[in-house]
Amino acid sequence: MNPILQAQKSHKSIRQYTDQTIDNALLEKLISAAQGAASSSFIQAYSIIQITNPKHRQQIATLAGGQGWVESAAEFLVICADLTRVEYCSEKQGLGPLDGNTEHFIAATTDATFMAQNLMLGAESVGLGAVFIGGIRNDPEQLAQLLELPKQVYPIFGLCLGYPDAQPDLKPRLPVNSILHRDTYDTSRCASDVEAYDQQMQTYYRSRDDNKKQSNWSEQTAAAVQKKKREHMLSFLQNHGFLKC
Repeated sequence: MNPILQAQKSHKSIRQYTDQTIDNALLEKLISAAQGAASSSFIQAYSIIQITNPKHRQQIATLAGGQGWVESAAEFLVICADLTRVEYCSEKQGLGPLDGNTEHFIAATTDATFMAQNLMLGAESVGLGAVFIGGIRNDPEQLAQLLELPKQVYPIFGLCLGYPDAQPDLKPRLPVNSILHRDTYDTSRCASDVEAYDQQMQTYYRSRDDNKKQSNWSEQTAAAVQKKKREHMLSFLQNHGFLKC
């Protein structure tokens, strides 16, 4: 198989790391390569904050729900959607400040996400392990104050990077025919697709070498979305200049 396709299919979330550090030149090389990701109208509306202060790492790990790998990873990065440069360009060209348009929020969020996925894939290609940390959105205002984030910037997720000290089992993804629709969206197959995938994931969870559990995909998914609503996010984003219109 093409090595890029193989790398894409082989992703595992890594939360245990060795003590080996990541050379800063390598990190910058990976970030430079990640910038090759697609960008909406080439606005490149993202920034990365490298967290090197151990106390900051500890605070972020705590507000993320006690995720110790935020502290133990060789590198921890906060991926931000960032419209500060975009707003400067707008004002420089006489078009005024940004108005908090939803479209601009979407563009910045997707720009940052495309870049971050590129960064993770590049890191994995050189033997690093990684995991995204959505838990930093548990208290985004506290995080924004800690990182001194200005208006028009918000933290989307964190990214742990390090050399793996464990290799978890590879999770089977939804079958392609469950997510690929042709010409129109087919709602009729949702129930049967979920039931079949539940069976597959239940078998997977029971067969894992470590962390065996009695669960399935729909159980995990329902809990993930219904117990992590983070209803504070809308007001936080609006206070930081997003989603006003």
